[in-house]
Amino acid sequence: MNEYIVSFHRSAQKELEALPQEVISRVLPKIEELAVEPRPDGCKKLKGQEKSWRVRVGDYRVIYSVDDDSRNVEIINIRHRSQAYR
Repeated sequence: MNEYIVSFHRSAQKELEALPQEVISRVLPKIEELAVEPRPDGCKKLKGQEKSWRVRVGDYRVIYSVDDDSRNVEIINIRHRSQAYR
């Protein structure tokens, strides 16, 4: 099975770097899993977004898009749940 390529939107990279270290250590493995399974158990499709999904990591949300044709997962946002959908 071919893995997907995971890339970060520039703003998502900055959001990741700004997170506390303990959150980063929980979020990064979840993001790495998206390369193998871009729609894991518990992920949800975002309404009004054709290719956007979200996955929960504790109180944080990783919002990403999946392009099956190019086998690419792009991380769009990594935010606390209170800020995730703004």
